[in-house]
Amino acid sequence: MLLLSVWVSTLLALLAGFLPAVGMEPLGGANKEPLPSPSGSNCSQLTLKLEFSSKVVEHEYIVAFTGYFSAKARSLYISSALRGSGNDGALEWHIVPRENPASDFPSDFELVHFRQASPSSLLTLEDHPYIKRVTPQRKVFRSLKYIPSPEPAAPCNATRGTQSWQSSRPFRRSSLSLGSGFWHATGRHSSRRLLRAIPRHVAQILQADVLWQMGHTGSGVKVAVFDTGLSEKHPHFKNVKERTNWTNEKTLDDGLGHGTFVAGVIASMRECQGFAPDSELHIFRVFTNNQVSYTSWFLDAFNYAILKKIDVLNLSIGGPDFMDHPFVDKVWELTANRVIMVSAIGNDGPLYGTLNNPADQMDVIGVGGIDFEDNIARFSSRGMTTWELPGGYGRVKPDIVTYGSGVRGSGMKEGCRSLSGTSVASPVVAGAVTLLASTVLNRELVNPASMKQALIASARRLPGVNMFEQGHGKLDLIRAYQILNSYRPQASLSPSYIDLTECPYMWPYCSQPIYYGGMPTIVNVTILNGMGVTGRIVDKPIWQPYLPQNGDHIDVAVSYSPVLWPWAGYLAVSISVAKKAASWEGIAQGHVMVTVASPAENDSEVGGELTSTVKLPIKVKIVPTPPRSKRVLWDQYHNLRYPPGYFPRDNLRMKNDPLDWNGDHIHTNFRDMYQHLRSMGYFVEVLGAPITCFDASQYGTLLMVDSEEEYFPEEITKLRRDIDNGLSLIIFSDWYNTSVMRKVKFYDENTRQWWMPDTGGANVPALNDLISVWGMAFSDGLYEGDFTLADHDMYYASGCSIARFPEDGIVIAKNLKDQGLEVLKQETAVVEGVPILGLYQTPSDGGGRIALYGDSNCIDDSHRQKDCFWLLDALLQYTSYSMTPPSLSHSHSRVTPPTGAERPLPQRLEGNHLYRYSKVLEAHLGDPKPRPLPACPHLSWAKPQPVNETAPSNLWKHQKLLSVDLDKVALPNVRAYRPQVRPLSPGESGAWDIPGGIMPGRYNQEVGQTIPVFAFLGAMVVLSFFVVQLTKAKSKPKRRKPRIKRPIYLQQQQTTTTTTTAAAAAGKNPAV
Repeated sequence: MLLLSVWVSTLLALLAGFLPAVGMEPLGGANKEPLPSPSGSNCSQLTLKLEFSSKVVEHEYIVAFTGYFSAKARSLYISSALRGSGNDGALEWHIVPRENPASDFPSDFELVHFRQASPSSLLTLEDHPYIKRVTPQRKVFRSLKYIPSPEPAAPCNATRGTQSWQSSRPFRRSSLSLGSGFWHATGRHSSRRLLRAIPRHVAQILQADVLWQMGHTGSGVKVAVFDTGLSEKHPHFKNVKERTNWTNEKTLDDGLGHGTFVAGVIASMRECQGFAPDSELHIFRVFTNNQVSYTSWFLDAFNYAILKKIDVLNLSIGGPDFMDHPFVDKVWELTANRVIMVSAIGNDGPLYGTLNNPADQMDVIGVGGIDFEDNIARFSSRGMTTWELPGGYGRVKPDIVTYGSGVRGSGMKEGCRSLSGTSVASPVVAGAVTLLASTVLNRELVNPASMKQALIASARRLPGVNMFEQGHGKLDLIRAYQILNSYRPQASLSPSYIDLTECPYMWPYCSQPIYYGGMPTIVNVTILNGMGVTGRIVDKPIWQPYLPQNGDHIDVAVSYSPVLWPWAGYLAVSISVAKKAASWEGIAQGHVMVTVASPAENDSEVGGELTSTVKLPIKVKIVPTPPRSKRVLWDQYHNLRYPPGYFPRDNLRMKNDPLDWNGDHIHTNFRDMYQHLRSMGYFVEVLGAPITCFDASQYGTLLMVDSEEEYFPEEITKLRRDIDNGLSLIIFSDWYNTSVMRKVKFYDENTRQWWMPDTGGANVPALNDLISVWGMAFSDGLYEGDFTLADHDMYYASGCSIARFPEDGIVIAKNLKDQGLEVLKQETAVVEGVPILGLYQTPSDGGGRIALYGDSNCIDDSHRQKDCFWLLDALLQYTSYSMTPPSLSHSHSRVTPPTGAERPLPQRLEGNHLYRYSKVLEAHLGDPKPRPLPACPHLSWAKPQPVNETAPSNLWKHQKLLSVDLDKVALPNVRAYRPQVRPLSPGESGAWDIPGGIMPGRYNQEVGQTIPVFAFLGAMVVLSFFVVQLTKAKSKPKRRKPRIKRPIYLQQQQTTTTTTTAAAAAGKNPAV
């Protein structure tokens, strides 16, 4: 048996060495990159650190025109506009030459350098009839760092438990994800984790090989890669149609490797195969080797892509500035010209409200990342979109998720490497889109809307993950192919239904039931119009409640885009509870019918239209109106964010992430706080209008956190009246110090441009105006430090102190470090008895209570180190139920309330530009003045058209498109197919580095290669059988020859004789 075991082990070793494992890359595909490869694995396991920042270039402006004009015409328009200002002779300016492939063609913008531009000259330019907008030129920095993973070697594409990652927004976040798991589990693998991902190519895992065997390999589709370039003779690519350089470096080659990797995921033909090896690759080098780019470079490159009639464009870049108008406008123009743009959603997870532009636009396919076990990547940015805040609500993004961890792609010169990030997931979808486009016979049906419709309708939903994390789900290439090849032009909705009872997918809508008297629930639905680039809503959307399902218990109001362009628009649905359901509890259902019309492009009749009617099912849970003490109103209206202005972070220690850009919403960077309040039984609503626009008798507490906006005088008056009548107020403030604000302004050595903050962490002067009537005020002190309060560990992160408080109030003080002194003079000092918390009961009969705290970081998800949710609970107990926490009222840290005589109160920064972004202020000679108080939002409730039919019990099905039946879209019989391969250059490896020279795929590897494998195994088994039998025969021990047995009668005779003889010897007679 020992010999048999040795033989079997030898046989298996020979077999393993003779044939590669199915789905594994053979040794011939080893990475030859001059980059670290752990433990000599056959591909480098690298973590991609990606960072973006952008700065305004001094004296350079992008002048956008209303159309495309020649260079001579553009120069004449600018010259005539400046002459009209009357100071053309004194103003020194010139047009910056742009030497690139687009310079020979008409353009819609010009780059102008002014020696000293005045605001009047810029305004004069914009007054010209052919000039649309004048915006500063931006310099974009991108940092790509490939860092070998310190973990033990693992197969390429294997999932790792932890990795480090880097933010993709301007200025990285360094405080998140340290020492934590890299992936956010969905629940599918929470009980046990048995297998790692099989190390196969991502194209195979998504079953691109099924389409390859049908003859679809991306042929005839033009795909553009906007990145760092590509080497001319890279062995992985056979159909590079054009390489263009848009930078100021005189090279077309990739000096970083990122652009090569992205192109490889899309169109590599060997080793680490891409999705569409026969597609036409158009390489746009828009980043230098120093990882620098300019907005003008992108604009020229985008124009050239339109000129070249590009079909698919991958953009693995992004940032939070959705108000970079020239860039955003050009993206709209690209998609309007039928360019399908795919972009990474960002690497700023797990924080919510971190979507990057342009992936957050309706007309762009925004891609998030998952690992090979279908877990949402921790680094993948989360929704909602924050364009619509504070007055409305964000849209669902990302659109779709796919593999973005350990994905293999082409190395810079040859071989493969493995990278992670949403900039990796983006080319996966771009490659899939390119492959899908090549499968459609009528290419006129393929446009940005129809492709997105097919992707989201076919996506596989991941369990345990909400829609702001996964969008519509995981990319399913084969189902998308089936849908796209039976597609008829139509409109669709994203999301396709509204179910406020379905958790966790419909979070946050499902996290809180609705009730009479509450703020309307707003759902921002995207309309996708596959019929044409432009469209409109016919008449008005129709609200049809289901009477058997109590649909008449809810009211619905709908607002929508007047024009759907390009390819998309919005449908804002506001849901409220009817008065008759004030004490009712149950489920109510109905649907909204929307008809979309688009001009028929190929209709012979003038004015012909295509129409499509879609249904939006609605399902809500209604509960009786909660008591006033349980209702908390969050003030969203007075929160400002970046963009458009420079609003700094609340924690000055976060030097690498100085911008406040997450929306300050309870469903973005205050999500954990919201979840905590819901778990404590509170109902939290959002105020997206001035304080004059809500009924204070319905609410127990108004919660103001990190407010940057000013206040209308009417708001200050109404709030005083409301608090006298029983409303309570909680304010979490932040730092505000004009000296520190001047100190923390940015200075760019390259552009010599200063960025000055428009406010501090909070607008303390405005808050002081709001609470001054009660003798309260915050100071301009800036403090930080650790302390203990009521047996809880606390951290004060760049907060202010209370400068003035009523003498009969409760004030808590702590010893903290003077952070302002550290910022200004680099000196360290500890200040004793800093007042940080105040509680006050107003003297009026039945009046409310006020609580002040000088720091909001402890309830903000962005950079929170120690949460203070317990403190928020205590303050709500005080404001809602007049229960003063004994731990605070009898605290040893209680001090006499300050009178404010020690130091002057903070004043507004002179020369600040807050009025440019404020909803309250407007420009005025001298100091800015308040605008007139706007009217409160008024919803026009739709007239119900009840239907007496039963609603579906489960609204979640795969979003069906009209005229699409997957059962009727069967996959054709797979036939053998091998894409054409260019002849090998001297020194190159084999065609595909796979036995037989066949493109690796599920069909080839599991059918074509398994036949010789099984034949070889069968032969080995037969040979083993004979060897074992021969071994048994030779190893048997020798046996003695058996004796010849006597016949039975002889044995009996011998026995009888022996018995007689014995009896005679004993003297007995033998028995007869």
